[in-house]
Amino acid sequence: MLRPVVVWGAGGHAKVLREAVQRLGFNLIATFDNAIVSTPPFTDVPLFVGKQGFAAWRASSPVADICALVAVGGDRGRDRLELQDFMAAQGLPPLTVVHPSAFVACTASLGSGCQVLAQSAVCVDAKLGAACIVNTSASVDHECVLGQGVHIAPGAHLAGCVEVGDFTLVAVGAVVLPRIKIGRDCIIGAGAVVTRNVPDSSVVYGNPARVVRNNFKKS
Repeated sequence: MLRPVVVWGAGGHAKVLREAVQRLGFNLIATFDNAIVSTPPFTDVPLFVGKQGFAAWRASSPVADICALVAVGGDRGRDRLELQDFMAAQGLPPLTVVHPSAFVACTASLGSGCQVLAQSAVCVDAKLGAACIVNTSASVDHECVLGQGVHIAPGAHLAGCVEVGDFTLVAVGAVVLPRIKIGRDCIIGAGAVVTRNVPDSSVVYGNPARVVRNNFKKS
């Protein structure tokens, strides 16, 4: 029998997660979003709005042993972790997802609620904090350390021994060279090549990447 799972977030990432968890023997039974969505992602799965909608669903749901996922990506790692903790407090523990086509080394460690998606890799002795996303075809090489709520976007690559602070986004196609340290609340722009350490709350772009502004939204 398929184990039930719910997803908070009603955008395209919810579709990605559903495809992954179906392959792992889970059945999506409900979705949630903080906003009213004009076009729900699924016609066969109910969508509830906000924590009020979540409470109404939880009160009426007879299903037990339900896991939870958060489909909130980009630089919203703090939101992702908060929603994960909220659902865990309501009795829905976070599900850690490893897509069947992904590689995770036996000595790597994944925090609760991590998502390692199609064709991605987490290599030997890497350590990921809670609620991290390693998205499609991204890679986290040997001995990297990621804080909580980090998002490594599609096609981004971390070389060995890289450190990434909490809630940082490494955007599509970015490359981080070995032993670089990236602070918390940073945005590494699409296609950037990071050749030197990046301080907290920085937005960097280019090749080689340079700081273009402070990420005041998260500071």
